[in-house]
Amino acid sequence: MFRGDFMAYVALYRKWRPETFKDLVGQEHISRTLSNAITSGRIGHAYLFSGPRGTGKTSTAKILARALNCEHGPTPDPCGQCEPCRKIGDGSSMDVFEIDAASNRGIDEIRDLRETVNFAPVDGKYKVYIIDEVHMLTTEAFNALLKTLEEPPAHVVFILATTEAHKVPPTIQSRCQRYDFRRITVAEIESRLTHIVREMGLEAEAEALSMIALQADGGLRDALSILDQCASLSEGTVTADRVRRILGLVGHEWIYKLTVALAGRRTQEILTILAELLQEGQDLKQILVELILHLRSLMIYQAAGALEDMDLYEEKQDALEEQSKLFPAEKIMQMIGRLHEALSELKWSPQPRITVEVALLSLCRHEAAVAQVGTVQAAAASVDEARLAQLEAKLAQVTAALAKGAAAQAQPVASGARTAPRPSAPRPMVPAGEPVGTLTADDAGIGLWQGLLQELKAQNKAPVLACLQQGRFVGMNQSQFVIAFGNSLMASLTSRNYRALCEGILANLAGRPLRLVARGEDAPVAPPPVPKKRQQPAAQEAEPARVEIPPEDRSPALAKAMEVFGDNIVAVEEENS
Repeated sequence: MFRGDFMAYVALYRKWRPETFKDLVGQEHISRTLSNAITSGRIGHAYLFSGPRGTGKTSTAKILARALNCEHGPTPDPCGQCEPCRKIGDGSSMDVFEIDAASNRGIDEIRDLRETVNFAPVDGKYKVYIIDEVHMLTTEAFNALLKTLEEPPAHVVFILATTEAHKVPPTIQSRCQRYDFRRITVAEIESRLTHIVREMGLEAEAEALSMIALQADGGLRDALSILDQCASLSEGTVTADRVRRILGLVGHEWIYKLTVALAGRRTQEILTILAELLQEGQDLKQILVELILHLRSLMIYQAAGALEDMDLYEEKQDALEEQSKLFPAEKIMQMIGRLHEALSELKWSPQPRITVEVALLSLCRHEAAVAQVGTVQAAAASVDEARLAQLEAKLAQVTAALAKGAAAQAQPVASGARTAPRPSAPRPMVPAGEPVGTLTADDAGIGLWQGLLQELKAQNKAPVLACLQQGRFVGMNQSQFVIAFGNSLMASLTSRNYRALCEGILANLAGRPLRLVARGEDAPVAPPPVPKKRQQPAAQEAEPARVEIPPEDRSPALAKAMEVFGDNIVAVEEENS
């Protein structure tokens, strides 16, 4: 039976809650800004505090409420001794309302709030509404709060706190001053724990406090809860071994043994270590997490040495130096990636132990798999190289045959000699009025041919260039430049439409006038006899009249045809049958 003067135990995170802005840990940017705003009298009507759990959002809200309602204020340093400060501290103030939005998330609660905001404060100067986890409000509740939040009475201040600011509607955020609370560093948490332990007269190992600070994951409230639990279960001194057992940590010794076994690819030893850890009651997820943290420490140590700001896995320098030599950097990153995959698979796996065993054994067989893949890729590459060599050989044979045939057709003859006709091929047709003398196909002629094609390309004469590329340079003399085509149609098209343009370019390149001669190699040896013309009236023997079509009347198809075949258009009369 308890005595009447028995005092209930107060948890450490409540007992050591900060009372002033100076007591806030790791949020100096927020405490400084709010202090300056209170000093200058620029007090906002609505604030939005967002950030991870245990970083001081609710504590800052209460400090702000105390700073606004202190008898000596508004002041950034509330005294904590006056009646408004004491009432706010013990939760009995009639001017500070703490609302849990997770359990009061409906429109009815917000309507009740709207009815009470118009009443004047009872004890202090401001009525402060602290709405925790505000993102839990319904859409209707947010809409009901919107108007009041936009134009509240002068004596009302809203403080909205949330861990998920992205769920707060933009219309609400735009009416608030937003402050983002950051995660508290391991060093800051460890310093605060050391101060609390010293003030309480407790004894704790430095390694134990570092371990608690690391496991708190940036939340000072979580760190104080862990310390409270460890202090309750420890006899005298809070030791690292006691913290490890309470938190269910695997410990450096087991992780080091597992890392060495992975480096040596000793699969039997790996499975034995895992079985022993499970027999001791260790959690599979915790095993993977600590192994990943250790590998991260090795990766960072290899890259930049031991850095104090990297929050390493509380490992000693000699251990990092020794184990960092077991793996190359690329291997460590691959191992971390595979273990992260296994962590994700644990959430849905019906057999978590098998998932972890597969992940650990795959780390041992990764190098062998990579080597096998490399062998397969090398074999495939050799096959591709052999196939490519065969194709190159065939291409070389075809190119040589084509070059040999072209050389036989365009064999230059000695000066003064005449080219002998080929007995097996028909004689090339020479257009009327274009006698060809002795031809030479020397480098100068080939240079003129290449220069002609390049100049046509430079002048953007695509149709002319496309036509001439169907032919080949045969030879030239002092007055003629001969090109041979595979068919007489292309030769006739060149002579009729493109001769003047090509002869102008050739004259500029050669420095003398040259006559372009286009041959068609598919013509017969002798032209067929010309049939006698029927006697026709003189009026009908006259040349057909040319037809002039203005440019604006030409369709795109007609303009293209005139560009290719020339603009010599004549009228044709249909014969009456």
